[in-house]
Amino acid sequence: MISSVQVAVDCHDPHALADFWAAVMGYEVEFDDDFIRGLIAAGQATEDDVIEHNGHVQWKTAAACRDPEGKHPRLLFQQVPEPKSVKNRWHLDIHIGEGRESEIERFMALGATHLWDGRQGPHTWVTLADPEGNEFCVS
Repeated sequence: MISSVQVAVDCHDPHALADFWAAVMGYEVEFDDDFIRGLIAAGQATEDDVIEHNGHVQWKTAAACRDPEGKHPRLLFQQVPEPKSVKNRWHLDIHIGEGRESEIERFMALGATHLWDGRQGPHTWVTLADPEGNEFCVS
């Protein structure tokens, strides 16, 4: 039996993407300063493993955000050396309904770019890309 699901995203700048997606989804960026400082104090991590971001100690190569109500999957962003090179094989679909256009404008103000408009019968959506080019659809 599965107890939870996490979506992991390879990226260049995990902290910028965690900030972007937290704002898009209404999530909270995770901060665990005391835990990370404890690992450093215990010799299980070093100062080279962390950075300060938004006033918090975070892992240099990873950041996450989560639904404050715990209803939706956690998003984990992991730094990788290679850039994104092709269209995603899968993506997130965000269903909004009323107010979709204003949300699309808000997402674009946060750093998303418009890719194309889609339609299948009466169903329409807009495909956007996050700041690193990862596609997602808004309907």
